[in-house]
Amino acid sequence: MAAVRLQDVAIRAGVSQATASRVLNGSSRVPGEGVADRVRAAAAELGYVPNAQAQALARSSTGLIGLVVHDIADPYFSSIVQGVQTAARRAGKIVLLASTERDFDIERESVSTFISHRADAIILAGSRQSGDLDRDLEQECARYLDNSGKVVVIGQPLSFGAAVEPENHSAAAQLAYALLEHGHRDFAVIGGPGNIRTAVDRRNGFVEALATRGVTPLVEIAGDFSRDGGFSAARRLAAALDLHPGQVGNVAPCVFAVTDVMAIGAIAAWRELGLVVPDDVCVAGFDDIPTLRDHVPGLSTVALPLVEIGERAVRLALDDSATDAHAHEFVPGRVILRDSSALRCG
Repeated sequence: MAAVRLQDVAIRAGVSQATASRVLNGSSRVPGEGVADRVRAAAAELGYVPNAQAQALARSSTGLIGLVVHDIADPYFSSIVQGVQTAARRAGKIVLLASTERDFDIERESVSTFISHRADAIILAGSRQSGDLDRDLEQECARYLDNSGKVVVIGQPLSFGAAVEPENHSAAAQLAYALLEHGHRDFAVIGGPGNIRTAVDRRNGFVEALATRGVTPLVEIAGDFSRDGGFSAARRLAAALDLHPGQVGNVAPCVFAVTDVMAIGAIAAWRELGLVVPDDVCVAGFDDIPTLRDHVPGLSTVALPLVEIGERAVRLALDDSATDAHAHEFVPGRVILRDSSALRCG
């Protein structure tokens, strides 16, 4: 059966094809209510499906928001996605999602695809890498911005677009001070890749805060920005510190992992080695991901309002009244101390 054409609807409604198009494609130039009702009734009777591209042209908007995340399976990103979808739904927008697994070629391809679909805005969620990788992305986005597109980055700002930035450095410093006040004196750090800005900012904030109190970490181990990265780094850290179960008379060192998922991986690794948290080793993370509510012992961390961050990115992307394309909003973190950092003597 042949597809119903716009011309068929116009004939059934007794109007011109241009008038039928204006009614069905959402143009601001809408005819009288009686005419519009006839066109919509004819379309319903014939089973006509409007053309999305034609609607976008008529409205000067596709109603689409492109969202790029590094890893949708990571609770950090899935929480941000929830916020983006919630805010987009309230604004009558649909979210197109791309997960890149931190492959920046895939990221550029995703952005290019969103641009080709004439997305109203593009949101890039996740820490940036240093070097030349972002230069190609910058060129791609520059052309998009020149054509009235909007770009918002969740994370540190780039040379283009607006940004919603968690205060990683200062929040990590606040965590260090809180742990010092809690009585900890021996620290270690599980960091992320040195070319990932979020990992560097969190590590630097924590270590620099310790230094102001005359404290230097016993050891620092870097791993991938993932649960498995934390697992592997924790085993190496245990060897470096010569940690053993039930070391009588010793105060458990406190390990700062720059993400909660890395901290969870670390706890799993120590459990395999027979080490008990917090009796043999204490640990704190960063993000306060939703899955922590089911984790025992409760993980000390820095809480970020991840869902709210996603919502704020959408509001910034769709704010037509904003005159500054490089608007920059900061999001503070909140230190939460739980059982994983409870100081006990072995």
